[in-house]
Amino acid sequence: MENNNIFDVAIIGGGIVGAATLYKLQKRNPGLNIVLIEKEDKLSAHQTGHNSGVIHSGLYYAPGSLKAKNCVKGRHELVAFCEEHGVDYDVCGKVVVATKQSDLPFMDKIFNNGIANNTEGIKKITGEEIKEYEPFVEGIAGIWVPCTGIVDFVGATIKMAEVAIGINPQSKVQLGEKVIAINRKKDYQEVVTENRVFKAKKTIFCAGLQADRMAKTDGVKLKERVVGFRGDYYELTEQAMHKVKNLIYPVPDPAFPFLGVHFTRMTNGDTECGPNAVFTFKREGYSKTAFNLKDSWDALTYKGTWKLFFSNMKFGINEYRRAFSKKLFLKTLQGLIPSLTMDDLKPGRSGVRALLLKQDGDTRDDFKIESTEDSIHVLNAPSPAATASLAIGEQIAEMAEEKFGLKK
Repeated sequence: MENNNIFDVAIIGGGIVGAATLYKLQKRNPGLNIVLIEKEDKLSAHQTGHNSGVIHSGLYYAPGSLKAKNCVKGRHELVAFCEEHGVDYDVCGKVVVATKQSDLPFMDKIFNNGIANNTEGIKKITGEEIKEYEPFVEGIAGIWVPCTGIVDFVGATIKMAEVAIGINPQSKVQLGEKVIAINRKKDYQEVVTENRVFKAKKTIFCAGLQADRMAKTDGVKLKERVVGFRGDYYELTEQAMHKVKNLIYPVPDPAFPFLGVHFTRMTNGDTECGPNAVFTFKREGYSKTAFNLKDSWDALTYKGTWKLFFSNMKFGINEYRRAFSKKLFLKTLQGLIPSLTMDDLKPGRSGVRALLLKQDGDTRDDFKIESTEDSIHVLNAPSPAATASLAIGEQIAEMAEEKFGLKK
């Protein structure tokens, strides 16, 4: 079936960045007819719907980077949006905990990042003061971060799309439409899905775990590849819920591209512990045995994957061991809360993070957004992209207006 309407813009990808882009572009240009195309039967089915639900503060990102600027700006916008539209959230604060002397230099570094990034209210605290916030945590020093929070990112995504469509009912959200080709015509592009053809003058790709493939489909020459890393969570059982008040993070190891296993109180009342970080053999696979031949081939025939493996071999082996051992996972968690026991944990969910790897194995830490004559590609948007989504959406909207001459 073919859709003969020509949309002004087609947005491919229905995670929170795609929905935020729809919302921002529509709000700035109420007359634009926009279609958001998502291959699953619901929005936020992958990274957005499987992340830890944290509103990040801006501690971890280099001052001046897109991550730092968009995280802080986006955090304020996200909280205001949730407040206005009734999305569940709570700015509850978190503690970042140093458990050993070797943590202290990097704790100082991220504290200074926070100051430079205008992360309001942060302060260094002693091991004794940690217990005022989290009585069961053992540490030698820490950082109190009052502006960190928790949020229902799935609810926020759905609401952003709803509000955008409310601005212009001619715009559409199309679910269950997997994009398989982009055909360029004289005055528009055909966005071909497995079921139909959408016509749009311009396209914006917010494809997350499929960002590199969508770029290739659109004719963009990209040297890097997306490689997926699964993160597994445990949940605290009811008997242990009192041991975590809000959010507890370790000081991250600067040698590795992840923040480490942490505790997160969720908006639904559960408390999650995790995630670990292991290479996944399926980009959209959420079980320990999930496998996809194409995903595995693409990752394991890419030299950047092996460069990352070899430079982080000890870390990777430990993460894999922990993925299959509740006892080892518990041991890591006990580094922060020594009183936890095996009975305090039950299996939780999993998520997959998309990392755009350079050929030398660098995880390309900053956000990466590039444009062609008639398309924009969000090529790398790892954490804190969900927190920063409205700021990223604003950046994309401004880019689209400038590059495409959009204004309605």
